[in-house]
Amino acid sequence: MTDTLALLKHRRSVPPQFLAAPGPSEAQLAELLAIAARVPDHGKLVPWRFIVFAGEGKVKAAERVAEVFRKRTPDAPEDKVTFERNRLLHAPLVVAVVSRARKHEKIPVWEQELSAGATCFNLLIAAEAMGFAGSWLTNWFSFDREVLRAFGVAEEERIAGFVHIGTPQTRPADRERPDMAAIVSHFGA
Repeated sequence: MTDTLALLKHRRSVPPQFLAAPGPSEAQLAELLAIAARVPDHGKLVPWRFIVFAGEGKVKAAERVAEVFRKRTPDAPEDKVTFERNRLLHAPLVVAVVSRARKHEKIPVWEQELSAGATCFNLLIAAEAMGFAGSWLTNWFSFDREVLRAFGVAEEERIAGFVHIGTPQTRPADRERPDMAAIVSHFGA
């Protein structure tokens, strides 16, 4: 229990450019995804799924991002195109969590979307517990339908986040945290 509390208290996102190999092995990845899927899921709808970007698949995805970026911003300098391409290339592993929230007679879409968000965070926590680090990010291409179609994301699906996972090369200093007195209230007090 103490280890879990310490992990939660000290976990810090590490930007993808500071994540290097080794990344999770195939067995570790399978375990990470199984843990990520253990989130509240009212109605057992499984309103999310995973797309794994690793190896050559990650390189192809990065090229697609660069192509669409170049198409959307034809005047962009080559270093900016390279920057956009590299968004998916820094960490050895990137997992897209795809929200499959849909209208349901009992379970609101918002609740399903929250479940997808919980999946992203469970994935980060599990990676940290395995000795890796990560970042949960969205970028412009998380919302670009042309890129999403290329990644196999259906029109009714959305990206909850791209979770970048690898071995941390550095740990950022902790950031300022919220003033608890400003965000906690007690009903009836």
